[in-house]
Amino acid sequence: MELFQAKNVVKEYSNHLALNKVSISVPENSIFGLLGPNGAGKTTLIRIINQITAPDQGELFFEGRKMKADDIYQIGYLPEERGLYKKMKVGEQALYLAQLKGLSKQDALKKLKYWFEKFEMTEWWNKKVEELSKGMQQKVQFVTTILHEPRLLIFDEPFSGFDPINANLLKNEILELKRKGSTIIFSTHNMSSVEELCDRISLINKSEVILEGEIFDIKKNYRTNVYELSYTGDPGKLESGLNRAYEILSNTSGNHVHFAKIKTQTEDSENRLLKELIPLVNIISFNELIPSMNDVFIRIVQETNKKNAFA
Repeated sequence: MELFQAKNVVKEYSNHLALNKVSISVPENSIFGLLGPNGAGKTTLIRIINQITAPDQGELFFEGRKMKADDIYQIGYLPEERGLYKKMKVGEQALYLAQLKGLSKQDALKKLKYWFEKFEMTEWWNKKVEELSKGMQQKVQFVTTILHEPRLLIFDEPFSGFDPINANLLKNEILELKRKGSTIIFSTHNMSSVEELCDRISLINKSEVILEGEIFDIKKNYRTNVYELSYTGDPGKLESGLNRAYEILSNTSGNHVHFAKIKTQTEDSENRLLKELIPLVNIISFNELIPSMNDVFIRIVQETNKKNAFA
């Protein structure tokens, strides 16, 4: 079941078409990657979901019905740009934001105590926001985003400003939120995080969705049928003995171990390639070079831009 859907959303500013019939479906209890280069239209769509602005055309659905104004209380939004008041004390501001989302003061204090202790932030309570580093401010804003336990969470570049240790802490918390039933829209340029966290993605470029689907299926569809082989034996025997139906892209020699990249003609020829190789060399490792989401992202955006340039 989809928790959120946008259907044929159009948004135009002056003479700029920010979104052109964009549709996305975010399954319940999943992490959905909203991807695209700068200026693609992601932020505009996020602003529409948060009811900061309205679409010119199209429809939004929440829990299977048309989205209503008070659905905003079921959404938590962590923007890339910090939205904290720099002169306010951290605890005072966290409490204020929690109450804006409908929590009583008593409930807000109880939940804030839990999260501030968990994130080792208790000593920040009486500090002004401007005294905190960028990463510390992001931690505070993360807590205020999730505190009211919304059905839908939207994280826009949530790891910005974090060192690797704290970025990993946040990743684990995001996965834990999903485990507990949250639905998450995750927007980032970090494709390794997309592979780690996301179940499904939509890629927007120049105001249109150009790719969508499950991560596994997308990577499978864009596989190049290239295999990497490390082996011992005679590299010349590999060159001369391998069936010409296979293309040797590279074959380099080390002191003891040699490395080759071999391209097959069809996806189902992996086992046949292994049968070809076994009599020729001693195989140490053999694996398919599956394209990363970063590879897919760059390829699809470049192909689309090239196509549009000649349209």
